[in-house]
Amino acid sequence: MDQNQRSSSASASRAYQFHPARAAIVNLFDLYLGRSSRQKSEDSIREPPNKSQKRVLALNRELPPRNEQFLLDFEQLQSQFPDQDQLRVVTESVLIALVVQCSNHAPRAEFLLFALKSLCTIGHINWDSFLPSLLSSVSTAEMSMGQGSQAVTGVSSQSSMLPTSNSIPNSSNFQSSNPASPLPSVHGIGSPSQSAIEPMTGSPAKSSDIPGNGQQATARANSSIRDSAISSLRQLCCKIILTGLEFNLKPVTHADIFSHMLNWLVNWDQKQMGVDESDGVKSWRPGKALIEWLHSCLDVIWLLVDEDKCRVPFYELLRSGLQFMENIPDDEALFTLILEIHRRRDMMAMHMKMLDQHLHCPTFGTHRIFSQTTPSISGEAVASLRYSPITYPSVLGEPLHGEDLAISIPKGSLDWERALRCVRHAICTTPSPDWWKRVLLVAPCYRAPSQGPTPGAVFTSEMICEATIDRIVELLKLTNSDVNCWQDWLVFSDIFHFLIKSGCVDFVYFVDKLVSRLTESDHHILRTNHVTWLLAQIIRVELVITALNSDARKVETTRKILSLHKEDRSSDPNSPQSILLDFISSCQNLRIWSLNTTTREYLNNEQLQKGKQIDEWWRHASKGDRMMDYMNMDDRSIGMFWVVSYTMAQPACETVINWLSSAGVAESLPATNLQTNEKLMVMREVYPLPMSLLSGFAINLCLKLAYQMEESLFCGQVVPNIAMAETYCRLLLIAPHSLFRSHFNHLAQRSPSVLSKPGVTLLVLEILNYRLLPLYRYQGKSKALMYDVTKIISALKAKRGDHRVFRLAENLCMNLILSLRDFFLVKREGKGPTEFTETLNRITVVTLAIIIKTRGIADADHLHYLQTMLEQILASSNHTWSEKTLRYFPSLLRDFLIPRIDNRGIAIQAWQQAETTVINQCTQLLSASADPTYVMTYISHSFPQHRQYLCAGAWILMQGHPENINSVNLARVLREFSPEEVTANIYMMVDVLLHQIQLELQHGHSLQDLLLKACANLTFFIWTHELLPLDIMLLALIDRDDDPHALRIVISLLDRQELQQRVKLYCMNRGTPEHWLYSGMFKRVELQKALGNHLSWKDRYPAFFDDIAARLLPVIPLIIYRLIENDAIDSADRVLAMYSGFLAYHPFRFTFVRDILAYFYGHLPGKLIVRILNVLDISKIPFSESFPQHFNSSNPVMCPPPDYFATLLLGIVNNVIPPLHNNSKSGSASDALNNSMRAPPNKTPPTSQSGQTNASDGQKAFYQIQDPGTYTQLVLETAVIELLSLPISASQIVSSLVQIVVNIQPTLIQSSNGLHGATNGVGQGSVLPTSPSGGSTDSLGTNRSSHSVSGINVSGFVSRSGYTCQQLSCLLIQACGHLLAQLPPDFHVQLYIEASRIIKETWWLTDGKRSLGELDSAVGYALLDPTWAAQDNTSTAIGNIVALLHSFFSNLPQEWLEGTHLIIKHLRPVTSVAMLRIAFRIMAPLLPKLANAHNLFNKTLSLIFNMMVDVFGKNAQPSTPVEPLELTDLIDFFHHIVHYEGQGGPVQANSKPRPEVLVLCGRAAESLRPEIQHLLSHLKPDTNSSIYAATHPKLAQNAS
Repeated sequence: MDQNQRSSSASASRAYQFHPARAAIVNLFDLYLGRSSRQKSEDSIREPPNKSQKRVLALNRELPPRNEQFLLDFEQLQSQFPDQDQLRVVTESVLIALVVQCSNHAPRAEFLLFALKSLCTIGHINWDSFLPSLLSSVSTAEMSMGQGSQAVTGVSSQSSMLPTSNSIPNSSNFQSSNPASPLPSVHGIGSPSQSAIEPMTGSPAKSSDIPGNGQQATARANSSIRDSAISSLRQLCCKIILTGLEFNLKPVTHADIFSHMLNWLVNWDQKQMGVDESDGVKSWRPGKALIEWLHSCLDVIWLLVDEDKCRVPFYELLRSGLQFMENIPDDEALFTLILEIHRRRDMMAMHMKMLDQHLHCPTFGTHRIFSQTTPSISGEAVASLRYSPITYPSVLGEPLHGEDLAISIPKGSLDWERALRCVRHAICTTPSPDWWKRVLLVAPCYRAPSQGPTPGAVFTSEMICEATIDRIVELLKLTNSDVNCWQDWLVFSDIFHFLIKSGCVDFVYFVDKLVSRLTESDHHILRTNHVTWLLAQIIRVELVITALNSDARKVETTRKILSLHKEDRSSDPNSPQSILLDFISSCQNLRIWSLNTTTREYLNNEQLQKGKQIDEWWRHASKGDRMMDYMNMDDRSIGMFWVVSYTMAQPACETVINWLSSAGVAESLPATNLQTNEKLMVMREVYPLPMSLLSGFAINLCLKLAYQMEESLFCGQVVPNIAMAETYCRLLLIAPHSLFRSHFNHLAQRSPSVLSKPGVTLLVLEILNYRLLPLYRYQGKSKALMYDVTKIISALKAKRGDHRVFRLAENLCMNLILSLRDFFLVKREGKGPTEFTETLNRITVVTLAIIIKTRGIADADHLHYLQTMLEQILASSNHTWSEKTLRYFPSLLRDFLIPRIDNRGIAIQAWQQAETTVINQCTQLLSASADPTYVMTYISHSFPQHRQYLCAGAWILMQGHPENINSVNLARVLREFSPEEVTANIYMMVDVLLHQIQLELQHGHSLQDLLLKACANLTFFIWTHELLPLDIMLLALIDRDDDPHALRIVISLLDRQELQQRVKLYCMNRGTPEHWLYSGMFKRVELQKALGNHLSWKDRYPAFFDDIAARLLPVIPLIIYRLIENDAIDSADRVLAMYSGFLAYHPFRFTFVRDILAYFYGHLPGKLIVRILNVLDISKIPFSESFPQHFNSSNPVMCPPPDYFATLLLGIVNNVIPPLHNNSKSGSASDALNNSMRAPPNKTPPTSQSGQTNASDGQKAFYQIQDPGTYTQLVLETAVIELLSLPISASQIVSSLVQIVVNIQPTLIQSSNGLHGATNGVGQGSVLPTSPSGGSTDSLGTNRSSHSVSGINVSGFVSRSGYTCQQLSCLLIQACGHLLAQLPPDFHVQLYIEASRIIKETWWLTDGKRSLGELDSAVGYALLDPTWAAQDNTSTAIGNIVALLHSFFSNLPQEWLEGTHLIIKHLRPVTSVAMLRIAFRIMAPLLPKLANAHNLFNKTLSLIFNMMVDVFGKNAQPSTPVEPLELTDLIDFFHHIVHYEGQGGPVQANSKPRPEVLVLCGRAAESLRPEIQHLLSHLKPDTNSSIYAATHPKLAQNAS
């Protein structure tokens, strides 16, 4: 009943107060109740009197008539009034008033019950109006008695399932607080905030009104009277409801009753918080009256949820929060209900969770960005959201995350350990700062009061603090074991600086915990000065300065910091690191001395004196005019300069800037074609600073240097040298966390006009395009940069003459678009046509095809936006893709693009119509004797539609003799065109030349001659006179690949010596592809030679890294794609052979190899795969040791042995999946053994045991693995490349991997019995839960299904991981799922087929002799988490395969989840309950992931219902009858998941199913057997049977 109905019924009841029948009815009831008019008036004036007074008065009254007479008297009264409906309403209102007045007078209450039943026999009570009104009046009466006001009003706004007048709150409040501990804050479920031991709270009397014991006693007596009155009222009310429930009530009435009953139960003790006894708090026990109404309440609830009638789904109890009520009374009946709720809730929640879900952690081996489960939003906001890195299951199994949740996770719990697993892994594997910013919570001490919650944040400052200290201890242990891990310390210091500066670590708390750890539990660890060095890195961070300067604990903190000093005992005292560590304490003391006078007394005087040695060295080094030669510094000088960077940052900064400008300046002479008097001063070249020197600089100096270099690069009057730009880039690559800046925003903030200076934009674009692209992708800023560059392009594309800046920006945008690995929006605002050029629009479509096909669309919202995005792209593009290209496009794109009409024929017709005019104009403009003044006439007066045909006209005039053309005039006109006009000319010329070839072929000309002539003409345009940009010309030609000659022309151009020579020259001038390692002096190429006439033209600003050859880097891969699409395999092989050395300069060549192998999987011959792999620098990629022999195998039928695949998975376990152990903590002997054998994260054991052969020891800096960005990603994607390159089918690969997973436990256990002894022991330090089963494999002999895998070299396999065999077996399953999820959908199909086959062939499922009980037991064992089963050696093939599928699902993008339906397809028809439960366990946890993908959710839910119909359909023939009550967990799950999907996330108080889902469930239920259908009766849009439909009229209206 909604609010409008209530208000109308209330006004109607007021009108009935004056109905003429009312007085007669009241008198009749008074007569039978024995109430005189005198007493009635007294009753109405005062509170309900004491029972003893009533009894005394009753003795003096006449006895009322016999009850049996009542109905006759009422019927006589009834005959006097014609309107029976009005009479009924009046009777009901009188009855309700009497119930409230007489409830605590037992005889009268009994009579009222009798009267009510009697009136029912003549149909004079409408229960659907009477009961809600009665409950409403009871609530009002309780409030008027001063009791329950909090109980009623405090919860009325949070109904559990429907908007009734009073209801209990939902469990969402407690779920969001702490899923790890289901006992919430009490107030989350509507219980009073007071506890029973708090004095004087909850009493109806105020404490100020009770000055003495006498008044306290009075208040207690009054409270007792009211408690008694309410107990009687509720007891009578329950009896009336029980009577009403014998009739068929409407769902909305059932809902109202249910809501009130729960409210009473939850708040049962609201009124019992009485006044404190004067002699202290006394324990209170519920009285008999209270227990009676509680039991009656429970009777009502049991009747409502009774599965036979199913008036209310039992699910409503599960989400009510009743089981979490505080202060549960000592009552067995209530306890029984709560126990049943817990039991059913746990069974239901299981279906929401995946097997081994606690092992699902982000691995940082995948780049995907997910949006959160929120209602649909559009625009850039979608792209910037992501799932929280980890979620925790609520008590209802829902994935939860958020700030409140993070704060409430108890330290030391499994959830805490899981969070720390994730953070430790992140600190070791260095995901981007962008990731950190999304998940970190600012420490409470630094948080502004106005700061709102952080949506995706899940890691508190305490977690970060603990994980950071763990990493410090881990690095100290490595250092103490003489492992050279200086690079690890450098990488960690960058992250550490970022974390401290971000304010997510409370510095004072951190120092306290660090010192405590290093001086107490790990006192033997600190032997070097690394920790002092680490703290010196951050000592100039503002938050740290505040802590040491003005915090109340500054003295204590300073003393603790100083206590960490250790004398350096390095084995190599003259190395730069040793010198730095030797002096770092002195640097730290000097800094603290300058900060605060109050802490000076605690400083080490010896260290302060040592500071003089630093000053002395610096004075000597910088004495006189002589400057240090940084290219020839010895180790001691390098070390001392590093020391100076900590003590004298400004002088050190000035020295570096002076080094870079030490060669002086020279005047740049203008090109011969320019007449100008303007002087351009350029810094002479020097050597850039080497990485070996830069890496040891203090981060504070790096920050100063970056700022100062930006001043010289972008704001100075002199053009900087290449060394300055290169050193600046190296600096940013060394410390990607601390130094990254988004250049366009950063420079605009420094000086709004800086980018308007002629050369600044060019220099910024060059630095971005040729140096920092991987850094931006790593930072997650590629899309933002793309939008910034698009603004430049948009402003210039119609502007005449600005070709150089435009083409550079366009080339940068090409690289950016092609580098994207997840879905993106073409416009930041997400509306209107793109601002891209025609070229970029085409490349965007190709990129989308690659992303969708090789990586999938990660989020449902992106799927919805895809069509809009394509419309935006194609709104300003007429291009159509060839049939050969479209056949490789993913169906999502192909279906949209196929209907597009090819306008080329129309374009050729338009050209033919304009040809005469155009040729006439071109003759005047381009003939050898053309008038030079006609150039300006043409530019000013020609029509725009004719200008696009200029190059086509020139082509016609050439007639194979390009020397006939006036190239000077043509060049001048093309320069005066806008860049987009030049692009249009190129695309038009390509169409015309291909059309001309077709025409001349028809006239009998030789194709060979025509192609030679075409190449000669194009050479004239591109090389001889450099009139047109080569990259756009090649892209235009490959986009016309449906013409049989276009790609042949492309190959001819790539074969030209001019291009070969140009590329060779570029490679020679550029030096090594790893520019940061180049120690030579950069040679600046003359602008005209670097960029050609067309681009350089009037420009004088010199080029830094730009070159016309470099512009081909994004183009060559696209040419390869197009050649493969057109089956020109040999040509593709030849181009790769010619340009593989050049492609080494491609910023994303690793991604190119991975994506092209995935995009064309199954279509590439082995020879071409080998050629593609050779694009990589094989020696630096961590391929498996045996991989070369497998992909070079001459016999493609041979599948690699299981040992190969197992080693591949072990590499992922060791390098990609977050470790279970915390290497920094010492524990038991077995744990120490595990830790010692466990390779440090990101490390490869020296004997290549993890399967990675070429990875060097030590953590890699970002600049060493810019593509793909992190070492975890490199290992994972290398494994992907290996599998994609194997000369065997996807089916064989998947089968091999699945066989390892299915039988992994027996394989490992057999191999490691000798090593580990008892195989069921779990090493300390793991985060695996303890097994609940304690079972064995005896029942049903489930071990029969597990055989060890032959072919695996098991000796030492477990020891190579450092885990116990049980732990390793579970992690290998996770690794396999993670790896398979990275592969293209061909592999997924095979996985679903193989998984279904294994499940269907399980021997005990097909054994017809097994009883239902045995099968049920077997299914229970089979579906245990492998981490539990492995500990008891009860692992089964089914359990492992389901865990594999769940690991796989959890890493799949949303779009690819649709393929999961194949599992059901292969398992059907499902003929047994056992098989149904297995299939349900596989698919059910998928549904929460699909909460926002409504169509996919509906499909999946429908398929699950179809499986139910297979077993429980009306026409199904079950082999064994099954009681419906055995399926209650499935029924509860259906109710929960439709609410979850309706909410789009965790179920809230007001969650309701979506109408279409109710329609779907209703239709599906119609096919089920009646006894099952009955249990789902509320999941339908019928308002007469469903409480969900009935309590949401709009929903019912929509559904109808």
